[in-house]
Amino acid sequence: MHSEQPQPLTLYPLLLTGEEMIDRYTRPRMKAIWELKHKYEIWLEVELQACAAFERAGQVPRGTAEKIRKKAKINVDRIAEIELVTKHDVIAFLESLMDSVGPEHRFLHMGLTSSDIVDTSLAVQMTEALDLILDGVKGLLVALKKQALRHKRTVMVGRSHGIHGEPISFGLKMALWHEEVSRHVERLQQARSHIAVGKLSGAMGTFAHQGPKIEEYVCGKLGLACEPVSNQVVQRDRHAAYATALALLAATIEKIATEIRHLQRTEVLEAEEYFSEGQKGSSAMPHKRNPIISENLCGLARIVRANSLAAMENVALWHERDISHSSVERVIMPDSTILIDYMLARVTDLVDRLVVYPDRMKRNLELTGGLVYSQRLLLALVEKGAQRKESYEAVQRSAMASWRGAGGLHDLVAEDPFITKHLSTQEIAGCFDPKYYLRHVDDIFHRVFGKRGRKASTRLKRAGGR
Repeated sequence: MHSEQPQPLTLYPLLLTGEEMIDRYTRPRMKAIWELKHKYEIWLEVELQACAAFERAGQVPRGTAEKIRKKAKINVDRIAEIELVTKHDVIAFLESLMDSVGPEHRFLHMGLTSSDIVDTSLAVQMTEALDLILDGVKGLLVALKKQALRHKRTVMVGRSHGIHGEPISFGLKMALWHEEVSRHVERLQQARSHIAVGKLSGAMGTFAHQGPKIEEYVCGKLGLACEPVSNQVVQRDRHAAYATALALLAATIEKIATEIRHLQRTEVLEAEEYFSEGQKGSSAMPHKRNPIISENLCGLARIVRANSLAAMENVALWHERDISHSSVERVIMPDSTILIDYMLARVTDLVDRLVVYPDRMKRNLELTGGLVYSQRLLLALVEKGAQRKESYEAVQRSAMASWRGAGGLHDLVAEDPFITKHLSTQEIAGCFDPKYYLRHVDDIFHRVFGKRGRKASTRLKRAGGR
């Protein structure tokens, strides 16, 4: 298997905001998964388990695998030195082991091809990475639930097309994000089951030089399933599905970040990123408090999304295999998993420390002079027996007058003969109560969080939560 120079091709130091930021938000274990030494350790384990399987089959002397395990030394620099000559990473790896293993070296790689080692090991790395990502997703769910319960009845205006619609609660916005992120858990778990697959079926996938029992033994020891049928490689639709699942998660993180960016706009300012002591927003303008975390996340989502397209293009290989996918995967798999791990840590911190301004939400809700209650008026008229067409026109007539600056909607409808014919002064006033729009919030939270959602909200309120 020809390959590039054996060096990590991850781009993350160039893509983010500096090495210190990456170290802060990316767990060391995630970065360690993609280090060359760890990859070679897995390669060695695959070879050792294959040797043990051949021992069980009586094709290799008993105790050989254990002898090799005790003697084998991984020397990353030596492998790189050999690869400069061989131009083949697996051969360089195997030849480097000759220095420490001795005569038993001849029992390594029996009947196997390079992809047996590389693809099976990659499956181990990808499952390790996904387990960490799933852990990060669960942390985000905790932060979203906390904010949802805290702001369950924090009233704000809902917007469609960027225009004020009707009242909602900020907690409902968070509950919606929580439900979406929960779906990612299911997708990622499915992606994990599809990628946790190995193959040791030989050069063309026919098991010509060893039987399926060798593969079954090795994959079982590594916690992998066996590829039911393969050619020289594990099929890349599995990797494309994995990368797509990561891209979808990145899209949701971008969605959350985009909304926070909008809410932090000076004209809106209903919520903003936590601004720490000593933080600066602009080199020129001392007053600036910019949504830099959210903007960072939106930018990184583009990379993860682009990587998923590259994974799609890896699915079609020539005949039983080529290596056009190999160079791509050496970049996109480490980068996408490291970026997602980083993004999850940052968005979780962003949500957890988000500064929310309920008074500003109330002020913005009142900006249109009550126009957001137009549908409530319309329905109240219909409930009183008025025809919908005439009711719509009556409310719209007052609403358009309010848009033009003639006054608040409440005052205008209170003077409209058609509306006052059907609704009393008290009934009109009742149409402008924002609490009406939250009357089913408990039912929605029950759907999202179950019975504990209501109890947890009560406990948080008693504890003084906002």
